[in-house]
Amino acid sequence: MAASAASYELRFDSGRLCLDLVATVGGRLSEAPVERLDTPERLKVWLLGAGIVPSGTVLDVVDGLWLTRFHAARDLLHRVVHAELDGRAAEPDLERVNALAAAAPPALRAVRGADGGLVRVLAGAPDCRELVGQVARDAVELLTDPAARGQLRRCEGETCSLVYLDTSRGRRRRWCSSEVCGNRERVARHRRRAVNGKAASR
Repeated sequence: MAASAASYELRFDSGRLCLDLVATVGGRLSEAPVERLDTPERLKVWLLGAGIVPSGTVLDVVDGLWLTRFHAARDLLHRVVHAELDGRAAEPDLERVNALAAAAPPALRAVRGADGGLVRVLAGAPDCRELVGQVARDAVELLTDPAARGQLRRCEGETCSLVYLDTSRGRRRRWCSSEVCGNRERVARHRRRAVNGKAASR
């Protein structure tokens, strides 16, 4: 798969970095969840596409261990966010998020780009612990911000567990994606009407 196609497939506009990581598993409630971060290469694409590292960052250090750590962080964040939405206390998991968030953030430098303008680069080699910590800090900020928490919504798709910030007018957004889960619901509704119509005409 080309990098641009992979980047598009991995894109999810939840409104928060931590929720975008959680969204790299699709259909968690279905019999066949979709793993979108299945290789170190796909993780590299996601790190760049999500803006965790500056554009152009060389990610040769990303390997299977990185993938394992990001998967673990993703599952942890999924549990914590859903526990908060359900009004359940998940203190052990919350403490794990806090521990991840305690990692120092990656240091950045401003350097001259090819066009003479200033661009951001990492001050050192990419560090997995720092980057996982960056995602965990975003979760801490989200969960402790009453305004942002008030915008948290769970997709109404039957097999979808994705969470997003509803910033739509009137707060009427129902699905993580109108084109995916929303379309599935419209198709299912049309089929139900067709079946009910046939039954009524008998």
